[in-house]
Amino acid sequence: MLQVLGTIWALLFGVVLIMLGNGMQSTLMGVRGGIEGFSTFELSVVTSAYFAGFLVGSRTASVMIRKVGHVRVFAALGSFMSAGLIAFPLIAEPWAWTLLRVMLGFCLSGVYVSAESWLNNAATNRTRGTVLSAYMVAQTLGLVAAQGLVNVTDAAGFAPFALASILVSLSFAPILLSAQPIPVAERIKPLTLRQLYDQSPLGTVGILLLGGVFAAQLGMASVYGSTLGLSVARVTTFVAAIFTGSLLFQVPVGWLSDMIDRRKLILGVAAIGAVACATPWMLGPAYPILLASGFVMGGMASPLYSLLVAYTNDYLDVDDMPAASGGLIFIYGLGAIVGPLATGQLMEIAGPEGFWAFLGLLFAAIAVYCAWRMTRREAPSVEESGSYVNLSPTASQVAVGAAQEWGYEQAAEDTADDDPDAERK
Repeated sequence: MLQVLGTIWALLFGVVLIMLGNGMQSTLMGVRGGIEGFSTFELSVVTSAYFAGFLVGSRTASVMIRKVGHVRVFAALGSFMSAGLIAFPLIAEPWAWTLLRVMLGFCLSGVYVSAESWLNNAATNRTRGTVLSAYMVAQTLGLVAAQGLVNVTDAAGFAPFALASILVSLSFAPILLSAQPIPVAERIKPLTLRQLYDQSPLGTVGILLLGGVFAAQLGMASVYGSTLGLSVARVTTFVAAIFTGSLLFQVPVGWLSDMIDRRKLILGVAAIGAVACATPWMLGPAYPILLASGFVMGGMASPLYSLLVAYTNDYLDVDDMPAASGGLIFIYGLGAIVGPLATGQLMEIAGPEGFWAFLGLLFAAIAVYCAWRMTRREAPSVEESGSYVNLSPTASQVAVGAAQEWGYEQAAEDTADDDPDAERK
């Protein structure tokens, strides 16, 4: 493992720096927006704007890369990102922040595609699972550490946005100067959303609902904390607890995923997420309860994403996996756009606890739909299922597609080891 990481450490270090800058600006939207007097609904629009830009970028990044190459796209979008972060405190108006967040989402989507292409190109079939897991850890550690950096400077000033911009600018050096060869941009065979749904209804609907969960976590958690009147330190600790949970629960959930019917695990994880969201709503928003609920909620959301991707993979032919990854990202993006808007509206109507109510409803909806789908068809056997790989919901089509293909390859190798004459259906 150390030998694998030694070949990609520069790329991973660049990813950590990107996530530090991105994690800072995501939390600063809620904290600084509250200082500027933005309403909860205005901040929900600002939050959704990021995911709208990300969705557009996920559909166009590969086209841009095919035209001008990875390096130019990566450098250009990185420059726009750095400039956008600096612009936030210069024009503290909801409409300006909305436009800037669209731009940031678009740019970051392209940056992810480029960085993940380099990582995937650096991996072999044998090391791809390790590389993808290391990438997920790097992303999550960057998001957690970013919460501490928000406290280094005054959130009401210019410095935190400047620091985020500096981190993003520095992130491009290790990635662009690494010795990895430039990957080739490939064309992908199309797969309609209807075809994707027909292959895996649970995976498609689950990813759509989970997009709303993760977007609300990433963008509205800081808004919720600010609305409660928490200090900046307590808001950032709450957000950090969510992402710490998302990192620590990946291993036990992944271990169970390869041993039992994935639908039962999806049902259980979603149900636990719903209970975690109901706890502060029922017991009140005491700070220890918020930290524990956020930790468990985050710990269910990210592994649930990996579970749904792996479950969808079980019903796909290997040739359809690259196109399916694009479809899953698109569906996830639709849910991510609607999630913060719905959360903000519910918080306007029901107060701050609308944050927990919305997330709990989405987790419960995934659990109920999963239970219903379990009555509609048999699941593939554990032996026929592809391998689980850790994925962050912020990953682009490149990482999702690589994870799908790696899971398929691992399952094929395991089947061949057990029975050299067997073929995986």
